[in-house]
Amino acid sequence: MSVNIGSEAEWQGLLSGTNVVIADFYADWCGPCKMIAPHYEKLANEHSHPKKVAFAKINVDSQSGIARANAVSAMPTFKIFHGGNCIETIKGANPAALTQAITNAVKLGGAGKASGNVFQTPGRKLGGEALGGKAPPGAARAPAASISWRFGWLLNALIAFFDPYKAAEKSVFNTHRPAQAAGSNGGKPGAKAPAQKPAFKTLADLGGD
Repeated sequence: MSVNIGSEAEWQGLLSGTNVVIADFYADWCGPCKMIAPHYEKLANEHSHPKKVAFAKINVDSQSGIARANAVSAMPTFKIFHGGNCIETIKGANPAALTQAITNAVKLGGAGKASGNVFQTPGRKLGGEALGGKAPPGAARAPAASISWRFGWLLNALIAFFDPYKAAEKSVFNTHRPAQAAGSNGGKPGAKAPAQKPAFKTLADLGGD
C-alpha cells in the first residue's frame, strides 16, 4: 500500500531508507489525480516491499515544499527515485506509461530477488580455481569446464557464421538497440524554495504538456 507523506522529515526518511521510491504528487482538487488513484494504489499493493520498494502520495498543497524541491508544477506527476535520486518522471494520468515505469523500477529495487552479497563471492578462472586465492591442496582443475567453454564458443561462432543478422542484432555496436530510459533529476530534496506558493495546474490546463 502507499504511504501518505506528512512532513519533510518523513519524506527524507523514506528516501534514505528505501532502495526505490515511487511518488505520486497530487491535489485533492485535481480530477485526473482522482481518476488514476485506484490504479496507482493497485500497483502499490502489488509491488510494495519493505526497505526495497515504497509508494508515496504527496499532496502538493499541504507539502508544497517537497513539491517545489522536486520541480512539480502540474498534477498528477509521478517521480521514481532510486538511491535517493530521481531517475524518471511521468506526467499526467497515463496508466500504461505508469505501469511500465514502475515495472522497470521494481527490478532495481531487488524485491523478491537475491541482492547485496550476491556479487561478493570470489570470481573463478576457467578450470575451477578461485580468483584471489589458491585451489585446495590436491584439487585438480576440471577439464570438463574447459571443454564446455570451448564447445560453447564454437557453437556461438557457428551461429554467427550461419546467421549473421542475428549476431549483428546482439552486437554491442548495434546503434539501433533500444537505449535505457532515463528520467531527469527531479532536484535535490531540501533545495531552498521561493517564498511565493506556485500555482499548480493539471496537465489539461497546460494543454497536455
